[in-house]
This record gives sequence, structure tokens and C-alpha cells, in this order.
Amino acid sequence: MARRVGADSYSARWRKSAHRARIALRKSGVDYFRGDGSDWIALAGLLLTVPAIAAATLVSPVWCAPGALALPIVAGGVLLRPASLLGLYAAAALALIVESVQLGPYTEGPARVTPGTVLVVAACGLFGLLIAQFRARVGVPWRRGGTMLFDLRERIRVQSALPRLPRGWHREMALRPAGGQSFSGDFVVAARTNGHRTLEVVLTDVSGKGMDAGSRALLLSGAFGGLLGSLPPHGFLPAANGYLLRQDWDEGFATSIHLVLDLDSGDYELLSAGHLPALHLQAGSGRWQEVSGDGPLLGVYDGAEFHPVKGSLGPGDVLMLFTDGLVETAERDIAEGIDRLTGEADRYVTTGFEGAAWHLIEAVAKDVNDDRALLLIRRDA
Repeated sequence: MARRVGADSYSARWRKSAHRARIALRKSGVDYFRGDGSDWIALAGLLLTVPAIAAATLVSPVWCAPGALALPIVAGGVLLRPASLLGLYAAAALALIVESVQLGPYTEGPARVTPGTVLVVAACGLFGLLIAQFRARVGVPWRRGGTMLFDLRERIRVQSALPRLPRGWHREMALRPAGGQSFSGDFVVAARTNGHRTLEVVLTDVSGKGMDAGSRALLLSGAFGGLLGSLPPHGFLPAANGYLLRQDWDEGFATSIHLVLDLDSGDYELLSAGHLPALHLQAGSGRWQEVSGDGPLLGVYDGAEFHPVKGSLGPGDVLMLFTDGLVETAERDIAEGIDRLTGEADRYVTTGFEGAAWHLIEAVAKDVNDDRALLLIRRDA
């Protein structure tokens, strides 16, 4: 009986130890792939590849050249921390010395360790060390760097999503960053306020373009999204202007247009901070009318005032907001660009503007090296 209890106790302790080891191994793997854990797994694997490559070089130097040692060094620059990278470099240098001694002087024939081989391996090591040091200084491990950028891009996309509108309304938005990049200086924030009876939309164009303006656009989109709906409509642009001034950026101005639309009546107000006018298509006349409030750029001076302009969307009417990248280029001015935009937009009057935002950018500003954004709101006939 005592013997059986001892065996059960031993088995239980063994299962607990195995369970703890399994949990620790799993946690270590998760931390590693998240970039939070040690890089000893990658270091051990790369250290094993160095003697393997050296042995293959000694056996068949024609098929496995001495320069193949650059491969684990390049991989180490991506995978390892700077301190671990130095250990890998020491192993690679030792392998080169062994290969040089065993293969003989490079003057005696091909497939030897030449000065060029040493320079190539050393150059790869230098570049890898610079990359590892930069990554360590930024504090973003390689395994999380791409994920973080993807997450930032998705946050911008989610923040720019337009809320669903009640029946009888159609809305769509298209955003095209400069140079085909993933980050743009143009962004949209929108919210349903006043008991969901009012749609507030803010279209902003941050100074600069592409990646240069993307970081500032991300910061401003979060701040503007927090302000929108938390303040009365007439208080949004003054608060946004004050926030931008407090950042004290060297290139810190932005243009913005704020739409406040009553979804019951169709009445709207437009407040502008140095932005291009909106375009209002009146279904009765079939003509596009420029609608713009009065106000300076955001981030220029304190105490700026923004005066609204009022209008109303009737059945079949369309309101179009856009940024300057859509209508202004080095070859044409803004007035000519607006004429071209409205001319293309007239083609979608009979189809109800379904999918028109993306096609309009393709038609009028496909190859423009600037951020482009277009927002359409239509009241069904």
C-alpha cells in the first residue's frame, strides 16, 4: 500500500514538473515571436549553422564557397540583438580562420578564402550590426515591427470608416496615399451625434504627403476623433486648432472641412479651416455649386474664428468633399481640376453614385504623386 502511494506521488510530481516545463516552453515561444523574450533560440540555431557551413566548405569548396558564411550573418542582423550578434560574428570569424588554414593560401587555386571573401562577410556583418542597433534603439523587435505598422494602418482605416446612415442616404469614401504607400496625410473622422440624428464628418489634409505626413495624421486622427461629438459643432475647429498649435511642429499646419448634416431634414452646415470648397449637386438644376465656410488654416495662429455656411440636401442631391491632391497638380490649377472632377461626376448621376468615389479618383487623379481623398454623401430621390 505504501509502495503504491509512493509511486502515485512520484507520478503526480512528474506530471506537474512536465506540465510546468511545457507551460514555460510555450510562454518562451510566445514571448519570442512577440519580440518580448530572449533571442537564445535564434542564436543557438545560427551558431550551429556556422560550423555546418564551414564543414561543407572544407568538404566541397566549389559548391559551398567560403562566402556562404555571410548567410547566417545576414540572418543574425534580422533576428538577433546587438550583444548576441557579436557572439555570432566571433564564431564566423573563427570559421573563416579554420577554412583559410585548411584550404591553404588563396594564391594556390580557386575556392579559397580570399581577401574579397573576408571583406564581403565583414560588410554583411557591419550592415547587420547597424540594423540591429537601430532596431534596439527604436525598441521595436523585428518580429513585431511589421505587425505594428500593419496595426497602425488598420487603426487609420477603422478611424476613417463612415458610420452607417439611415435609409434614404448613401455615403462612400475613397482614400489614395501618395506613391502607393499605406500611410496618408489625408484622413476622415466621422460620428453620429445628437441621438444619431446628426452626421458629423471631418476631412483633414495634413501638410506633407505619404509617410512623411502619415505619423502626424495618425496622431491628429486620434485626437480629432476624440473631439468630434464631445464638443458642440462650432467648437470643434477652434479646439482642433488649439491642439495643433500645442504640438509645436515645424511643419504643423493642416486644412480641414467639417460637415454637420441633419439626417432628418437634410439641412447642413459646413465649417472650413483653409480647405477647398465642397461641391453640392442640386438634382433640380443638375448643376454643381461650390459651398465653403470661412476660416484660416489649422495650426497657424491662436484665436482663429471659423464661420459656417448653411445649405440643404434635397432628394437626389449630392455633397462631395475632397482634398487638393484630387484637383491640383503642377499642370493644372484648382479651378480646372474642379471642372474636370464635376465633369466626371456627372456620369454617375443616373447610377446613383454607387462606387463612384474610387472611380472618380482613378479618372481624374490616378497618377498624381499626392494624397487624395474623396467623400460622397447622397440623399436618395
